[in-house]
Amino acid sequence: MGIPLFKGSEVERLRQAGRAAAGTLAHVASRLQAGVTTADIDAWVREDTARRGGAPSQLGYKGYPATVCTSRNHVVCHGIPRSDEVLKPGDIVNVDVTTHLEGFHGDTSATFMVGEVSSDAKHVVDVARRCRDVGVSVVRHGARLGDIGAAVMALAKAEGCSIVEEFGGHGIGRRMHGEPHVPHVGKAGTGITLKSGMVITIEPMVNLGRPDIRMMPDGWTVVTADGSLSAQFEHTVLVTRDGCEILTPNPELSLHVAGSHPES
Repeated sequence: MGIPLFKGSEVERLRQAGRAAAGTLAHVASRLQAGVTTADIDAWVREDTARRGGAPSQLGYKGYPATVCTSRNHVVCHGIPRSDEVLKPGDIVNVDVTTHLEGFHGDTSATFMVGEVSSDAKHVVDVARRCRDVGVSVVRHGARLGDIGAAVMALAKAEGCSIVEEFGGHGIGRRMHGEPHVPHVGKAGTGITLKSGMVITIEPMVNLGRPDIRMMPDGWTVVTADGSLSAQFEHTVLVTRDGCEILTPNPELSLHVAGSHPES
């Protein structure tokens, strides 16, 4: 399948790209509050990525018009930032950052809660974060790709949520998207065998309602078919002999952001 195995200086540059993406995501998180627009987020990502010496991987990818994906409430993924889309108390919004630095890509996302949110919103955000983490926890040399999907699917089902099947994680490195495709549904013990040196993303999209989705007329924005809330978290991970290394660490990232409108 042509899946690259990275080592030595390549791994160090992957770490640098991953840390840069995670740093930009944290920078955005520190400025989020009700009253900002998703276009503001796009501008912050553009500025902070440049400050770190990188370039936004998403800008221009297959014609994508922005530097970041901002997916709010019932938007599953690939939401395009807009100047007329204003964050409001009670919203949840996923911010998906990918940075190209020194020839390598780092990809990470988180879903943030604006002010006081509903119990349903808290639930889907919490489940999405835990689904990512349980997927990461099974990654190691010798594991099968289906082990990831099985673990994620079991947790989501136990919590009364569903997993979007049409989109998944992917190989990443010198290319933003490469082999293998990483489904977040599956059967344990099936799929390709993971090998030390592979780099993949774990990024389950978790819906509060049904898993069905639909594409909006812009050709990018994907929403839940039933209008239910959706949340997502993502890490880039390096497969190792005894587990994996998270290349986009962000241990202090706060998911709760201010609910008051910024002063003019």
